[in-house]
Amino acid sequence: MKLLLDSSSSLLFSVLLAQLPLLTSALPAHPRRHPPTHADLDKLTNQTRHLQKLTHDLISDQEFDSVIDHHRFKSLPAISSRANDLSSLELKPTLSQLHADLKSFEHHFEWLNKVTRKHHHSSAPKLGEMISHIKSLITSLHRQMMRVEAPRISVPSPSLPPPPSFHWEMDQSSQELLQKFRLFCDWAARAFLSLKSKMQA
Repeated sequence: MKLLLDSSSSLLFSVLLAQLPLLTSALPAHPRRHPPTHADLDKLTNQTRHLQKLTHDLISDQEFDSVIDHHRFKSLPAISSRANDLSSLELKPTLSQLHADLKSFEHHFEWLNKVTRKHHHSSAPKLGEMISHIKSLITSLHRQMMRVEAPRISVPSPSLPPPPSFHWEMDQSSQELLQKFRLFCDWAARAFLSLKSKMQA
């Protein structure tokens, strides 16, 4: 009887050993997390610089002589421009914050795009192109966030001004938004370069 039990145990153990490769292969694989490479950060920098150029071109295209009211948009991201802030940046929170800020600008530019189309403004095609590039940069940023498990920051609904009734009101809104976005792009590009330099250190 003891011999029979030993044989059964050995047979069961052999069957389990044979099934072990199948069992382990069925387990979900945990992807390895890798920080962004120099090439990844270069791509983000180049995308941001391209957006900065598009913004500059749109500002230059518009003939605007009056003083700009910089209080039409209450929910635009606050842009830092201090060198000390650049030196203290960390990868995960920086990627998360830039992603959230870009989402906020995206909402504002989509509002402006609807307004310009309604007024048949000549800048509407270039605004559409800009929004497309903003979405592309958001996608690239989100991909890097997933690689390093950076948290995603929720973006509140933007506080938008009432639709402009006159052409000059639309120009005011356009100029304020474009100038703020140009500052953001400059800051974001510097942030990516700062993160890259820390990787090289």
